[in-house]
Amino acid sequence: MRRLTIGWLYPRLMGTYGDRGNITTLVNRARWRGIQVEVQQIELGTSERAISGCHLLFMGGAQDREQKIAAVDLRLRKGPALRAAVADGVPALFVCAAYQFMGHYYRPAEGPDLKGVGLFDLVTHHPGVHVPRCIGNIALELSPGLAAWEMPTLVGFENHGGRTYLGSKSSPLGSVLAGYGNNGVDRTEGAVVNNAYGCYLHGPVLPKNPHFADHLLRLALVHSAQEASLAPLDDELEWQAHAAALRRAGVREPQPAAEPEMEPRRGLADILPWPGRPRERERGKVAS
Repeated sequence: MRRLTIGWLYPRLMGTYGDRGNITTLVNRARWRGIQVEVQQIELGTSERAISGCHLLFMGGAQDREQKIAAVDLRLRKGPALRAAVADGVPALFVCAAYQFMGHYYRPAEGPDLKGVGLFDLVTHHPGVHVPRCIGNIALELSPGLAAWEMPTLVGFENHGGRTYLGSKSSPLGSVLAGYGNNGVDRTEGAVVNNAYGCYLHGPVLPKNPHFADHLLRLALVHSAQEASLAPLDDELEWQAHAAALRRAGVREPQPAAEPEMEPRRGLADILPWPGRPRERERGKVAS
């Protein structure tokens, strides 16, 4: 049986904006294909050695107080292990504040700079508390090197005050079709280095972008020298959500590539808890 370990960095600190849904999506999309998944929660007190045992890494967003706590731990303890993992090709997804931390530094509206991990060649500046935040639905077209994915667009919801500027060693995840993106000026969104992806897409991003989730899973399987084929799933609901997000953003929806015969699976209730149904933690879907 194929097995994957997903490392979830700072779930208690860096999970303010519903980013737990990204972990839930990865876990379920793997298990529906018969892949055994363990979620390793990597907290402040967790040894940085835990990172080396992960096949896929994820870190979400948070507010300023939590960001500062996580930034210290990243700088003093876990940063070198993260850089080593990404350099080795481990796939990773960093959203919003996590994305900012993976650059060289984040300059807040007030106070000193927060030194970053340096995974991505980028810097982030907050223009000030009186400058409007970048808030709203966002849609982007994937960069040419990523256009072979099943769908050429990504959708999400952005809410960030910082403006991120890429250096020459980082490529954008995509170009903005609607919304602000990295800084609201150059029409770029996100960054890519090796198999690591950073972006401002909340929502959470993966439930409405199943092609992105499957891409990360394939990368994790390839890197761990396991069979990387993924049986197609019935993603009708996911693509409906994707199309609805495009319409909300005022973007014409492209057509996904044709798929082979799809395997049956459980419904959307296994991705995100619905009222009246047992939650994922109670059902043992995600390790606590």
